[in-house]
Amino acid sequence: MPFALAADTPDQSFRLDLTAHSALDVASAVFHGVDIAPGSAIPSDGDPRIDKALPGFLFTCGPDHIRHPVPVEGAADGRRYPLHGSLSSHPARDIAIEEDEGEAICEGRVAVALAHGGTADLARRWRADRRTGHISLDDAVTNTGDRPWPPFAMYHINFGTGLFDENTRLTGAMLPGGSLPWRFDDGDMKIFCVPVTETAEHGWAEIAVGPIAALGGRSVHIRFRTDTLPYLQVWRNQSPGCAVLGIEPVSHRLASREELIASGEAPDFAPGESVGYALAFEVR
Repeated sequence: MPFALAADTPDQSFRLDLTAHSALDVASAVFHGVDIAPGSAIPSDGDPRIDKALPGFLFTCGPDHIRHPVPVEGAADGRRYPLHGSLSSHPARDIAIEEDEGEAICEGRVAVALAHGGTADLARRWRADRRTGHISLDDAVTNTGDRPWPPFAMYHINFGTGLFDENTRLTGAMLPGGSLPWRFDDGDMKIFCVPVTETAEHGWAEIAVGPIAALGGRSVHIRFRTDTLPYLQVWRNQSPGCAVLGIEPVSHRLASREELIASGEAPDFAPGESVGYALAFEVR
């Protein structure tokens, strides 16, 4: 059963369905009566662990790995890090909801068994302001095992591009020229990854997607903390049967796990150590 963050007033109308079975990620994201999640328009990667999360608006990669599978270092049995890491296949527990006429808060914890044999705990807190429409997510990942390992994180924020038209653009200081058409470059599928720290303001980066005609010409504004999410990856897929755009704040540049560790860009964190991530979004 999903847990909902919702508002329905003359000024603000939204509903986010949080999925307990997948780390309190977001399934449907309905703003002003329109679900902006891709649903069946996103392709399956053939991994049953995360197929249940893919159609939603947001799912989380990490904390042991992001992107595509690679072998686990030193594993003699041929184990591989799973697609997008271990987190999204784990359910949330200790879920608590507090709400009044002004805001709704949903908190939970996720105990994660990592592919390399370690363990982690995610403490997750969603907050929705029913007056302003501002929605925020704060995460803290703790190494609960007995040995160090490098943490990784990526937030997939996925849009169904059937809602877009020729006026819809991506706008943000980290982008070339500050703005790109949503269907950037040629071909059905494209991806790029850019640093955001130099163009961030007060430690946060912002990118907007819009205007979206179905939302009355409004745009979706996404902000994220840049000390632990210093890159933005953007992906789109318009292959036959697909219609999806991914806005993906991420902890590391587009490179192999092996390269990132060898270069010192993915240092270990010790047992008991924590790392925090944060993002926020609203429609206006």
